[in-house]
Amino acid sequence: MSTEARPPGLLPLLLARARAERVEPITRRLVASIARENAAYDTSRVVPDDDLWRSCFDNVERVLDMLVLAVLPDGRLTSVEDMEYLFDAARATGQRRAEQGLPLDDVLRSFRIGGRLIWEDLVERADPPLDPESFRDLGVWLWASVDKSSAEVARSYRQTEHGLLRADAQRMAALWEGLLSGRAREQAFAQEAARSMDLPADAPLLLLLLRDTTLEDAAEAVSTVMHSHEPRTAWQARSGGDVIGLLVPPDGTDHRSLIAALGELTGLDGGVSGLCRGLAEVDRAFEQARVATEGRGAEAGILSYDQRLVPALLLNSPQIARQLVDHWLGPLLALPGAEGAELLDTLDAWANAGGSTSRAAAQLPCHRNTVLNRLARISALTGHHLADDPPPTGLALALQARALGLG
Repeated sequence: MSTEARPPGLLPLLLARARAERVEPITRRLVASIARENAAYDTSRVVPDDDLWRSCFDNVERVLDMLVLAVLPDGRLTSVEDMEYLFDAARATGQRRAEQGLPLDDVLRSFRIGGRLIWEDLVERADPPLDPESFRDLGVWLWASVDKSSAEVARSYRQTEHGLLRADAQRMAALWEGLLSGRAREQAFAQEAARSMDLPADAPLLLLLLRDTTLEDAAEAVSTVMHSHEPRTAWQARSGGDVIGLLVPPDGTDHRSLIAALGELTGLDGGVSGLCRGLAEVDRAFEQARVATEGRGAEAGILSYDQRLVPALLLNSPQIARQLVDHWLGPLLALPGAEGAELLDTLDAWANAGGSTSRAAAQLPCHRNTVLNRLARISALTGHHLADDPPPTGLALALQARALGLG
């Protein structure tokens, strides 16, 4: 770009006249061109007509402002040290289009269309035509101004989009916490959550609580068992690597078959609630899924609350569970290391075998007489007579409570 003095030419006059007289005509052409060449504005209808007009007018005006300020009276083009204030229209456009949800590529395409129309208008009205040097410098500075404006649009758009995404994530997190705490019993809250999650407020649903996974992995795996082209689900990640999912069983699907299919998935660990009747019962479903998850012990996979009712009973009554452990197992837990562990393992194997000393011996493994001797030792220590009969219900509950860490 030349900065050497040259005879005054038409360029300063051309730009000053364009700034004074051509902003509105160029704006009209630009609005019409966007309608023809940038279909996203028409198909999405997210940008009101008056908003589009004002944005085009302001940005055409600002580009011409830059050109006027850049041309010296003698026709030379020079850089402007501080032009930040001239990007206000570009930044405002980027912010509004991000808020409206128009794709950034479509916004930038409109800026390129605007640059082309400004160039065409200036060239058409240069009478007599510009000298080659002025013609070249005008093109260089015009497209530099359009490029700078586009960069400011993109930066403002991305900043706004990032803020909107963060605000939306915070709002969704608050909605989920409200659901899990029972706020959906308020009809207004339930309707808001339903709209935001794109789920019916009153449809039967299941709640999944998964551990050590990601939203993407959970959603992809679960979609394979939903048997629906558009499964109705909603997902939320929580602290500590937990993922929660709400699943609406597809029409005609028995929720029990869906629960069974979830239990067969590999690579996911957690719990699934029983069927609850809409968003108003999500807090109850969450508690069920939590109990099923915590009652898994060392088991892998997704376990159903309906299949874990005994652990659920114990987890919901921890004081009674501890009393059961103390009543049936207290003396064994008080024994020093190896002996206590051996007797507890034998008792656990015998209970799992339904009171069969032969099956317990095979499970341990050891001789059947060894099991009988240990059972006699356990009876002597605890005062509970154990024979070759089904284990007492209280003992079975005490063993399960201990496995759950409740004693």
